[in-house]
Amino acid sequence: MRRRTVQEDHVKLLLAEIARLNAAVERIAGPAPAVNDWDAADCFVWAPARQHLQPVRRPNRIDIGLIRGVDHVRDILVDNTVRFARGLPANNVLLWGARGMGKSSLVKSVHQLAARETGSDLKLVEVHREDIATLPVLMEILKEAPFPVIVFCDDLSFDHDDTSYKSLKAALDGGVEGRPDNVLLYATSNRRHLLPRDMMENEQSTAINPSEAVEEKVSLSDRFGLWLGFYKCSQKDYLEMIDGYARHFGLGMPEEQLHAEALEWATTRGSRSGRVAWQFIQDLAGRLGKPLVK
Repeated sequence: MRRRTVQEDHVKLLLAEIARLNAAVERIAGPAPAVNDWDAADCFVWAPARQHLQPVRRPNRIDIGLIRGVDHVRDILVDNTVRFARGLPANNVLLWGARGMGKSSLVKSVHQLAARETGSDLKLVEVHREDIATLPVLMEILKEAPFPVIVFCDDLSFDHDDTSYKSLKAALDGGVEGRPDNVLLYATSNRRHLLPRDMMENEQSTAINPSEAVEEKVSLSDRFGLWLGFYKCSQKDYLEMIDGYARHFGLGMPEEQLHAEALEWATTRGSRSGRVAWQFIQDLAGRLGKPLVK
């Protein structure tokens, strides 16, 4: 009886030790890759730790008709995206320029419009700036998708000693395998060339061939087939944005008063943009006690 008890104790200790070893191995290996459900949503956020495409069931986007003052670039982006959704050749796109002029809002709205117009299962996958280095892993997953996918990075730029831009270059066009045919990359940035000017100048001053060093940095932006510029809006465009929001949400304020308050708001902010217009509308709707139902 005593011997059996000792043996049972040894077995329990051994099982406990095996459990601890298994837990240690799992911690070292990290979490298992998640199973991605493409049918869960039309928009996703890339979570590289688990190689997971997290569904976004209620995307934060506005009706494309409310984005004013960028008609020309809007039409170009719509045309490019619709062609891609139909399986036709299309370009990667860099939307660059003034802050608050609707670059990211336009990407999300155009995605919705193109999917609706073509009846395709066009997907939008957002990649956070800090996860750019994981683009090769994401591309491996997306190339197996049975539908077109837009990879979107908002507010993209690179700082000193940041080498993750090389992963973006490879994802855009480079590498032996190249970019999957069913994937496009859309990015927004305040910089046309994505890298700070002094970074390019430092490379130029230390390089054996200065012009080649600068070309290496500028070539990152060159891999986007379309460059769409966004500029500061005029007072006319700003007030058209205000009028569009006011009509859409039924705020019902007299135009003269609406414009006077909107201009005063822009003056206190020191700028006019789509973002400033939206912030004013949020403040106005709150004061009027009216909800903004998108």
